[in-house]
Amino acid sequence: MKVLSIDDDVAMTELTAMLLRTHGFEVLTSNSAREAIQIVRDKQPHAVILDLMMPDMDGRQICRSIREFSNIPIIILSALNDPDTIASALDSGADDYLVKPVPSDVLAAHLNRLIKRTGRLTMNPAKLANSWIPAATSMPTTPVKSL
Repeated sequence: MKVLSIDDDVAMTELTAMLLRTHGFEVLTSNSAREAIQIVRDKQPHAVILDLMMPDMDGRQICRSIREFSNIPIIILSALNDPDTIASALDSGADDYLVKPVPSDVLAAHLNRLIKRTGRLTMNPAKLANSWIPAATSMPTTPVKSL
């Protein structure tokens, strides 16, 4: 199973990739929101692991962008352990939320469960062909608190 790990911290994506490979996953990594969205379109991984605090787009914005063309399982993996933040991430389209640090076997179990539950990845070809990645300057990077 192919998983995309998205985090602005290169060391974190490398560590996540190394640990998940020991559980049999093929891991793609990205340290840029725009690149990550393109990888989801082009490589169609089975699941995404996404950090919330990214420099070019907030993780919730990335999640909403992916949801415009895909129902791929998305797990938020973040150091933020605030109920409002968790609720906001899930409302943005994430399927699961785990707080760092998390043991690799727990992360692997969550990935396996989501991939099995959702079945085959479904991409909407019409939206995929006509979708665009917003310019980084057009997207706010400060999280918006939900009401």
